[in-house]
Amino acid sequence: MTTKIGFNFSENTTEKRKIVIPEVIEDEQIIRKSLVEIKFPDVYKPYTYYNDSFNLKLGDRVFVDGKLEGVMGVVVNITYNFKIKLSDYKRVIGKADANVQGEFHFAGSHFLTFDPNALPYNKAETWFKAPEEDEEYVSGTDGSSFPLETLEGLKFDEYDLENGKEIYMENGVEYLELNGTKGRAIVITSKPYIVDFTYKNGEISELYCECYHVTPCKHCFATLFQLRETLKSIEQNYSEQYTKTNYFATILKGKFFTIAVDTKATGSINLK
Repeated sequence: MTTKIGFNFSENTTEKRKIVIPEVIEDEQIIRKSLVEIKFPDVYKPYTYYNDSFNLKLGDRVFVDGKLEGVMGVVVNITYNFKIKLSDYKRVIGKADANVQGEFHFAGSHFLTFDPNALPYNKAETWFKAPEEDEEYVSGTDGSSFPLETLEGLKFDEYDLENGKEIYMENGVEYLELNGTKGRAIVITSKPYIVDFTYKNGEISELYCECYHVTPCKHCFATLFQLRETLKSIEQNYSEQYTKTNYFATILKGKFFTIAVDTKATGSINLK
């Protein structure tokens, strides 16, 4: 038995089989400069930042520079009439792209979509990480691979393997995408880590994490456990949908609601 969840954030639609959050069209050429109060987790009061880069509204999830760089905050107040000395204020540097459209399915602790346009990595990344300066990366591979199914029986570092399993069990792999044979995950421990991999014919290769551990690290193993669980769920419940697109993305339910749903002031949710 499979279940779909439908979100309806437009007032005049009868569609009940999809998560549909209509795209908000913003004129990015007209940015209203503002002072915004932002509330951060575990910080008892909001802090004020200068915004000259985004069209913000109450409830938006944003990143800032300064001492709280890398911590996502929520916009709780916006002021358009002001005069400040720029040197006194830090800036808003990133905004989570909460405009999500598509069909999502239940898959344990995660939602699952087979639509490449619903929640691609470049959109999901804005939910987890502040913008970074472009850097040049280089990688190498010896062409080796190993089977995903027998992961525990291989000669890997037992400490990292067990830590990875613990991260996976605690839902630390909050986002995972497999587009054809190329995969990417966002794993949360002390901060978000990006894991890249290739999956083909049941084999894993080109497995890298931005923590730059020499051997497969705990973030890599957590990703592989989540990948294995998701593929089994697809095989049991959604094989037809996956065959059509050769793509899936999965997102932790709590993260999805926090970013894509909680920011909406009106609308409805339909379960079917």
